This record gives sequence, C-alpha cells and structure tokens, in this order.
Amino acid sequence: MTEKKPRPPRGLKEPGRAFWRSVVDDFVPDERELATLLQVCRTLDMLEDLQDLVDREGLMDSTGKRPHPAVMELRLQRIAFARLMTALRIPTQEDEKSKGRTQRRGGPRGVYPIRPEAAS
Repeated sequence: MTEKKPRPPRGLKEPGRAFWRSVVDDFVPDERELATLLQVCRTLDMLEDLQDLVDREGLMDSTGKRPHPAVMELRLQRIAFARLMTALRIPTQEDEKSKGRTQRRGGPRGVYPIRPEAAS
C-alpha cells in the first residue's frame, strides 16, 4: 500500500510549497522531520519576501548611511536556513554516489559555554 504524501501546510507561499513537494516526493519524513521541513519552507518564503523588499528598496536605508534592516534580517534568515537544512539531513547526490557508505553529519551548532580557564 502506498503511503499518502503529506500536503503542504496552509500559509506556505510558492517557494515553500515547491520545496515541501520536492522533499515529500522523494522521501518519507517522520513527524519530527515534517516539523523541521515546515520551518525550512517558512524560512524559504521569508527569504523570498525579504529579497523582494531589498530588490525594491535597495541595500541602504532611507538615510543612505546604514544598511536597510531587511539586509540584516536576510543574512540572519540565510543562517537559520542553513542550520535547518543541516537538521533536516536530506541526503545529497554525493551520498547516493557513496553506495552504502553512511555519512556522519553533526547536528546544527549551538551555543557553547565559556570555559573559566579559557576566559583567563
């Protein structure tokens, strides 16, 4: 029996819906992976919106002295996207070429505490 593919959640825009479909067409994500996939798709949509805003309004704010706030948010969302993609662990074409050799991937990097001896 073929499993029913999860439909894209409501509220996703075209970039997010397209990515959702591309993942669920090739893989069978579990509930945890679906939650991460949803955040990846929402981040893709936000990246698209922020890029459109920067394209319309330019890289600098209205004073011309500072970067547009959307530029900084775009940078942060790109970092978030990279971390979410790492957490999603979608196999790459390189994984396919390795023919059975499993690739170890660490999770996304977190915040590390400052060790007392390193601070001195």
